[in-house]
Amino acid sequence: MSTAKREALYRSRQLNWRKEARLLPGYALLILWVIFTTILIGWVAAASLSTTRAIYRGEVFDFAKNGLNFGNYVKGWNSQNVSVFFMNSLGYASVSTVLLVLVAAPAAYVLSRFKFFLNHPIQNGFVVAMGVPVVMIILPLFAVVTQLQLLKQTYTIRLLMVVLYVGINVPYTTIFLLSFFSNLPRSYEEAAAIDGCPPMRTFWKIMLPLAQPGIVTVSIFNFINIWNEYFMSLIFANQDATRPVAVGLYSMINSMKYTGDWAGMFASVMILFMPTFILYLFLSEKIIAGVTGAGVKG
Repeated sequence: MSTAKREALYRSRQLNWRKEARLLPGYALLILWVIFTTILIGWVAAASLSTTRAIYRGEVFDFAKNGLNFGNYVKGWNSQNVSVFFMNSLGYASVSTVLLVLVAAPAAYVLSRFKFFLNHPIQNGFVVAMGVPVVMIILPLFAVVTQLQLLKQTYTIRLLMVVLYVGINVPYTTIFLLSFFSNLPRSYEEAAAIDGCPPMRTFWKIMLPLAQPGIVTVSIFNFINIWNEYFMSLIFANQDATRPVAVGLYSMINSMKYTGDWAGMFASVMILFMPTFILYLFLSEKIIAGVTGAGVKG
């Protein structure tokens, strides 16, 4: 190897080492955050398999002495309305996520492909709506809902929650999918038009499947956000039969003042935490691919 090549290789290695050294503080903070989060989740998981007496004694991880109490999960599911909270959140999140895709995907496609007079004002309106705090619209909404007497029946409350979740998340979902449809090549639509395929059929048969990474990603985000939503459900879901997991957990924590079954409460927390954790665990690669794919021009 010549001297020039050796010097060039040495310089490139020095530059790589300098870049890695600059990233070390970020890596260190990330590792500390992962360790801290793992310890917290691990402690809650261990407490859910322990007993209340062991929790007070600080013997959460002493399974040899206290054993594995899987009965806490059965007790947690059957008591404190955990099963009701779980099914309510599952219904709210699933139905709202599907409706959001059905509403926002066609809107994003039209805004990205067709130029008309109100195109940019509508996009700007969605962006502005994303910046409006939910607290600002809760009181007017509550006044309207109360006047319409929609908070008296269980089925009307559930329908109202789905409508509210869809309406509040439409701007974010539309803007998110807008970038995906904008980056899809127009050659697919041109080929479909040559074959005599109408625009709407082209969207449902060709363009929507091509935007699958973005749809999966935004659906996961919407599902997790709706599953963990608290403030709006606290105001409108005012019956035990309609409360989701966030409000249900708060009521369970308050009830611990009287029952003292902390092991059962931690088991309930794990039951309500696992769906979103499993969802992200198995679909994390799709989330990363969807987020990074939004910025790549097709």
